[in-house]
Amino acid sequence: MTAATIDDRRDTIDTAAALLMLLLTFSWALNGVAAKLSNSGFSPIFVTLARSTLGGLAVYAWCLYRNVPVFNRDGTLWSGLFAGLLFGVEFTLIFFGLDYTSVARGTLLINTMPFWVLVGAHFLLGEHMSMRAVLGLLLAFAGVVIVFSDKLSLPGPEAIWGDLMCLAAGLVWGATTIAIKRTRLVTASAEKILLYQLAVSAVMAIPLLPLTPVLRDVSALAIGAVAFQAFYVVAFTYILWFWLMRRYPAAALSSFAFLTPAFGVLLGGLLLDEPLGFRIFIALALIVAGLIIVNRPPRQPKEA
Repeated sequence: MTAATIDDRRDTIDTAAALLMLLLTFSWALNGVAAKLSNSGFSPIFVTLARSTLGGLAVYAWCLYRNVPVFNRDGTLWSGLFAGLLFGVEFTLIFFGLDYTSVARGTLLINTMPFWVLVGAHFLLGEHMSMRAVLGLLLAFAGVVIVFSDKLSLPGPEAIWGDLMCLAAGLVWGATTIAIKRTRLVTASAEKILLYQLAVSAVMAIPLLPLTPVLRDVSALAIGAVAFQAFYVVAFTYILWFWLMRRYPAAALSSFAFLTPAFGVLLGGLLLDEPLGFRIFIALALIVAGLIIVNRPPRQPKEA
């Protein structure tokens, strides 16, 4: 770590970081809309392949520009391949899931990830849950139950399968986080971890391409949606997120997590004209409340 890096660290969230987190959470919610639009032109498997390949090339170009080593032998190969496998499964579930369910419902279920991490960390990392965290977990679970009971927001009779795939994607996302924390990947650069995930998910998608027709109703909007995900979401927002994580407290940044499902529900209704029953807003309130409770930093003891 250089002196310049040390000087760049902040103890609290400033205005610039808060605005960047608003941009990131809005962008990640908009990614759900982009995934839905890209699925209208291409199969979910092809979208996974294109997103990972194009995004990976852009990230690798960034690594070359910044002299970030990615091929050095650091003992992370097998754990990196495993994390990449989980990443590939996660986004395959997301893209197929959004083929059946709405962005609003899918975003809520995918963003249950912090709660799966909470449970996994309790049993696998020795990070014991507090009563406050258990309360947040119960609120989020109640929100998930309401999502599945909200028939007014179902886009079709098969939407339950999309809901289940998005919920499973959130679970796999959480498993990826736990895997990184339990392996040598925790010592690797953020760019290298991301490249492992993008490379493996791209390779995974290739043999699956013949399973469904690659082309659907190809349009400029669908092509733009794929490019948006690859070059903006993957290659820009992820790196920006890693940049923030290195300079600001992780707990404080995580407190913005509740904005992603909130933005996702609103964008699904506004941009895609998705049906939004009153129960989906109750579910949103419960999941957001759970996220706030889980991410709220513990009180510091007062000095005598």
